[in-house]
Amino acid sequence: MALVDISAPMISRLAEDSRLANKHVATLANLGGGGLALGNDVVGPGDILSIAVYEVGVGLFGGMTPTGDSLYPAARGEEFAAVPVDRNGAIKLPYIGELTVTGRTPAEIAHMIERGYAGRSQSPQALVLLKKNMSNTVYVTGDVRKPGRIELSLRGERLLSAIAEAGGTVSQTQDMVVRVTRDGEVVEERLDRIRAGAANDIVLHANDVVELIKEPQTYTVFGAVTKVTQVPFDQTELTLAEAIARAGGPNDALANPKAIFLFRYVRPLDGSEAKPTIYRLNLMQPQSYFLSQKFVMQDKDVLYISNANINRASKFVGILNQLFSPFITARALSQ
Repeated sequence: MALVDISAPMISRLAEDSRLANKHVATLANLGGGGLALGNDVVGPGDILSIAVYEVGVGLFGGMTPTGDSLYPAARGEEFAAVPVDRNGAIKLPYIGELTVTGRTPAEIAHMIERGYAGRSQSPQALVLLKKNMSNTVYVTGDVRKPGRIELSLRGERLLSAIAEAGGTVSQTQDMVVRVTRDGEVVEERLDRIRAGAANDIVLHANDVVELIKEPQTYTVFGAVTKVTQVPFDQTELTLAEAIARAGGPNDALANPKAIFLFRYVRPLDGSEAKPTIYRLNLMQPQSYFLSQKFVMQDKDVLYISNANINRASKFVGILNQLFSPFITARALSQ
C-alpha cells in the first residue's frame, strides 16, 4: 500500500498514466467491423418485398391497368404487394416459380425477375422494393423507453440515433453505460462520453445488440463530515474539490484539514494486479485548493476526512455523557 501526497507532478503523472491505459482499453471506436455498414439493403429470410412487373403489348397477366407512360403507352403492370422471403431465402412468382434472392439487393432481384419473364412476356420490366427489412435490424434493450428491433436503412444508422429511436434512456445520461455486442465481441462505454458523429458514435451493423445499463458513478465519504454517505457524480467528470464540496466539506469542529485522504485501487500499466493507493491532501497549504481542482475522481473512490487530535478528548467526554446521562436524568426525575 502506497501513501502519496497530492502534488502538481503527481497529477500530471496520473493524467499521463490514464491516457496510456486508455489506449489498451477496448472502445466502441475500435469495435470489430467498424466503419460504414455496407449491404443494409441486402435481402434475407423473413424480409417482405414489394414487386411490380410491367409488360408491353400482350402480357402474361390479365386485367392490368395501363401505366400511362408516354414512352410505353400500352405498358401494363402487375403488383405483388407483399412477397415474403422464406427461410431458405427464396420467393415464388407466377410463371417463373422459385427464385433464390438471399444476399441480393432489390436491383439485382429485379434483373433476375426480368430474365425469368424474358421469352414469356414482351419487354418485361420489374421494380423491387424492400418493404419490410427484417434481416438488417439491430436490437436496442435495457433502460430505454421503447426497447425492441430497429430496421437499418441505407443511410447507415449510428448508435445515438438508434438510442433516440428507441425513445431515449429512462435515466440521466451520465448514469448510463452502453454495451454493444457484435459477432460475439462485447464493448462498453459510458453514454455521456459519446458525441454525435464522433468515432465512438459507431455505424450499426445488422444483428448488433445495443444494451443500456444504469451504472451511476459514485464515491463514498467517511470521517469528520456531517454524514457518512455515498455521493453520485451527477456529471461526466468530477474533481476532488467538487467531491469535498458535495460531501459538505470538512466539519469545522471535528476535522483535521491537514489530513484528507483518498483511497483508490490503481492498476499498473503492465496490466498486473491493482494496488491499493492512498492520496493525501493538506488543505492548510494554499496550493492544495488549486491541486484539488485538477485531481480527477474515479468511480468507487473512497474519501476520508481525518479527525482533529483535539477532538479525542471531546469524543471521550461525549462517550461519558452517553453512559452517565441516563443515571443523571433518572436522579433528576426522582428528586
